Amino acid sequence: MAALTRVLSFLLLLGLLLAFSPEALCVNPGLVARITAKGLEYVAKEGRVALQTELRRIMLPDFTGDFKIKHVGRGHYEFHSLDIRSCELLGSTLTPLPGQGLSFSISDSFIQVRGKWKVRKSFLKLQGSFDLQVKGITISANLLLGSEPLGKPTVTASSCSSHIHDIEVDMSEGLGWLLNLFHNQIESKLQKLLENKICEMLQKSVTSDLQPYLQTLPITTEIDSFASIDYSLMEAPRATAQMLDVMLKAEIFNHDHRSPVAILAPVMSLPEEHDRMVYFAISDYVFNTASLVYHKAGYLNLSITDDMVPPTSTLRLTTKSFRGIIPRLARQYPNMKMELQGAVISAPFLNFSPGNLSLAPQMEIEAFVLLPSSGRESVFRLGVTANVSAILTFNASKITGFLKPEKVQVELKESKVGVINIELLEALLNYYVLYTFYPEINDKLEKGFPLPLLKRIQLYNPVFQIHKDFLFLGTDIQYMRV
Repeated sequence: MAALTRVLSFLLLLGLLLAFSPEALCVNPGLVARITAKGLEYVAKEGRVALQTELRRIMLPDFTGDFKIKHVGRGHYEFHSLDIRSCELLGSTLTPLPGQGLSFSISDSFIQVRGKWKVRKSFLKLQGSFDLQVKGITISANLLLGSEPLGKPTVTASSCSSHIHDIEVDMSEGLGWLLNLFHNQIESKLQKLLENKICEMLQKSVTSDLQPYLQTLPITTEIDSFASIDYSLMEAPRATAQMLDVMLKAEIFNHDHRSPVAILAPVMSLPEEHDRMVYFAISDYVFNTASLVYHKAGYLNLSITDDMVPPTSTLRLTTKSFRGIIPRLARQYPNMKMELQGAVISAPFLNFSPGNLSLAPQMEIEAFVLLPSSGRESVFRLGVTANVSAILTFNASKITGFLKPEKVQVELKESKVGVINIELLEALLNYYVLYTFYPEINDKLEKGFPLPLLKRIQLYNPVFQIHKDFLFLGTDIQYMRV
């Protein structure tokens, strides 16, 4: 019983974990992350906010020179201490650029600048302040998306252009000739400077902020001390007319002995859904690669002895405890301890079918009597099958689950101790599973498993769909600003 419980516990916990980790092998991805137009709109808004903050930090130089104006004469001017007081980027879009990446554009925006002016003519000195309204700012940049050889995402600003429609000036002293001086000698220089600074700031932000942020997506996440999940990108993110698809490999592998997987990820035909910002299509291949790895390593083979049974249990792993189920066992081997060895017959696969998530592990349990001579003797073999279904739930950062009770079926494979009351043995096993196994496992599943996410990203408003061969999760996203 304990052997079966431990095996089922491990398989189901692993299955729920892997159902939300990327997966894939050769041609087809194990996980596809799809960003919809709604998601791109949200990313554009966050990008606009981040760029707006950066633009406020632009340092503007002083403008100085000499002038000669009719009726005023010659003199020297300074427009200095220019400071960006506010910046409002009001409209932004992020659209797919098929075959390349994304196009980011901003329109209908303005910048307010405050500064000081100083004029010197012979022994005459004038000074004051001025305000600038930089209006009709438009920005356009193409973001080239790619992937490194190791599978991390990359982004570069392949082009950028910025244009300012108009600059309005308000001088504190209202000197018309000084205003004309600004328009004639300063305005075009300032406009060109700002346009260049805006693109410089955008490209710097992509290089120093956005690229490192994308690198926070892990390409490998450890499951335990034995295995990890390969989250690497299989190719550059794929931009189509209305969405962006990211293909993740998501292969489970042994830390010490990584070897090619003998199965392929299935083709996933994703539904045309657009209500959520992001959709994840997770193939059952994720679990299947994990199952193969653990099974090949013998990780699912178990050996249970009486000293592993909880002291409070009334059912001991001794021949005396089994006398009501196997009478001859207690007579032939009186008051002796027993050992159960269990092994999963073949790697169990997690199955996705429309509306259903199921697992049907099959294992063989062999019972031994531990002889006083320190030897052991095989007494019977059982075949055990458990059909298990699960319910998945979701919160802001992790997947949780709940197991639905299903009966365990026991089949006698061989007996060397005569008649065995299989019905009673099966009933005892099912009682243990229902009142001990399921509550313990559900307590663990309630704690959940974290999803692989970029830093400071939370998911909310989820919707689940289970399709043939894959799970489809739609969710909205929220970036938690620091």
